[in-house]
Amino acid sequence: MVAESALQHSRRTLLRVSPDSPDEAFRMAADTLAAKEQVIATYGRMFAPENTDALSAEDFRSFLLFRNNRHWDGLHRHAAEMTADMPLLREAIKLLVDESIPIRERLDQLRPHNQEGMVKWLGRAVLTAIWQVVYPERYGVLNNTSEAGMQTVGLWPEFPRGATLGERYERINGCLIETAAALGIDLWTLDALWWRVGDVEELDETVTPPATPSAFGLERYLHEFLVDNWERLDLGREWNLWEEDGEVVGSHYRTGEVGEIDILAKHKTQNKWLVIELKRDQSSDATVGQILRYMGWVRRRLASDGEMVEGLIICAQPDLRMEYALYGQPNIRCMTY
Repeated sequence: MVAESALQHSRRTLLRVSPDSPDEAFRMAADTLAAKEQVIATYGRMFAPENTDALSAEDFRSFLLFRNNRHWDGLHRHAAEMTADMPLLREAIKLLVDESIPIRERLDQLRPHNQEGMVKWLGRAVLTAIWQVVYPERYGVLNNTSEAGMQTVGLWPEFPRGATLGERYERINGCLIETAAALGIDLWTLDALWWRVGDVEELDETVTPPATPSAFGLERYLHEFLVDNWERLDLGREWNLWEEDGEVVGSHYRTGEVGEIDILAKHKTQNKWLVIELKRDQSSDATVGQILRYMGWVRRRLASDGEMVEGLIICAQPDLRMEYALYGQPNIRCMTY
């Protein structure tokens, strides 16, 4: 049974999503809802069981682009790796959309627990997005955004340690279906709401506008540059963006409890994590406090015993306050851009 408090939070978000909203983020969500029929008609047919043998790399890659799916950003980042072996990818998609096999079995074959997936980078975000367009009434989307949104409104289920992706998705999907029914909306609309759950909380608080809005724009473009070029940067030589169930979730990692981590990474060879915070137009004290909070959360929620958690603040120019705040914090360093 979905808690009424969670439904109330979701209803508040739904009321904000309108083409006439003064907030650009909510207007974008309304655009996503308007694109539903066209996207489902195009890609639902392309991924239908009778058409999987004819799936081309070009068609598959087109689905991964936000400008085409109008719903999910970032799916395209590993398109080349996913389409490198098209016979294997077709086999995986054929298994995914085969309704004669239970959901749990399909997912656990495609993404075995603690093992490499059947197709590298074909993770939960892409798999469940395909399900959504082929069977829009039966499958909700599971990705980092929906997980964080469900945690924020109190809908995220508890799972036993070691639960497989298939076991977890069965429970999550049941919760998504129940929530959509209680709200009187479809699963496509519900998925669009997760992007805005945090925005409603922020809009409901008293927020002081930034003194220099351009600083926010610069930080946003810097974030995109770092993520899009990660493998070619010095950071990318040592660290991998954090991945869960075959989905790269280390960009804008939503904790559901303490806010959104700008970038979360795991060392390629050593047992340690890296929390990256891009300094916005805020005080140095606030920035340091923020990264300490995120590092504490990673230690408690993600890191295993013996794993270290490091912090990196990226800013235009460190000031004396930051230097003193970081003095005595050997696990946090500062980098300028």
